[in-house]
Amino acid sequence: MKIPPWTILTVALLMPQIAWAQSEQQHIITITGHGEAHAQPDTAMLSAGVSADAPTAAAALAAGNRDMQAVLATLKKMGVPDRNIQTQNFSVNPQYATQAGQGMHVTGYQVSNQVEVRLEDVTKLGGMLDALVTAGTNRINGIRFSIHDAAALLIEARGKAVADARNKADTFAKAAGVTLGSILSIRETGNETPRPVFAAPMLVRSGDVPIALGTDSIGADVTITWEIK
Repeated sequence: MKIPPWTILTVALLMPQIAWAQSEQQHIITITGHGEAHAQPDTAMLSAGVSADAPTAAAALAAGNRDMQAVLATLKKMGVPDRNIQTQNFSVNPQYATQAGQGMHVTGYQVSNQVEVRLEDVTKLGGMLDALVTAGTNRINGIRFSIHDAAALLIEARGKAVADARNKADTFAKAAGVTLGSILSIRETGNETPRPVFAAPMLVRSGDVPIALGTDSIGADVTITWEIK
């Protein structure tokens, strides 16, 4: 059977393209690097409030309001701006007791009022806790530390992640007897929010309350692909 001339021409045109594609296959190495940056916390968040008991709800509310005004005045005196104080919880709850022959009955009421406070100078935290308790605060919990400028810490962690990936790639390339070429791709594979690191804490003493700040850490991971020669 005679092959049409256009078929031969098509095959001839395709063969150089196939050969070119095979010659363009790249030899690559892909490495993941990890980096961490550490810093001392500079911001504190805490929940502070009062709890008052009285025979009636109105009396408990009046006592709670009085105590809470003292708490707010203390925070203002300590230099905490209004924008950093937010009511977190307010509740009025009956209190019950059980007596023989009478069953369960209401014995009084409890009013709780709590605010969340953001303190932008952690060195004042110990003195603030002491002042709040002196002012009548009987509920303090949930102290958390953070870093105000976490973005700068993340930039440092990313730089260390890239350097870690490069060091690993150099090690593998040397062991394999090849050299690294151009970077073909860089991809961030995840980063961590600041987390506490409890080693070697720094103590801040102010008033009667010692505070251990510790350090916070943030991590980053990158995956980099190199051409190898």
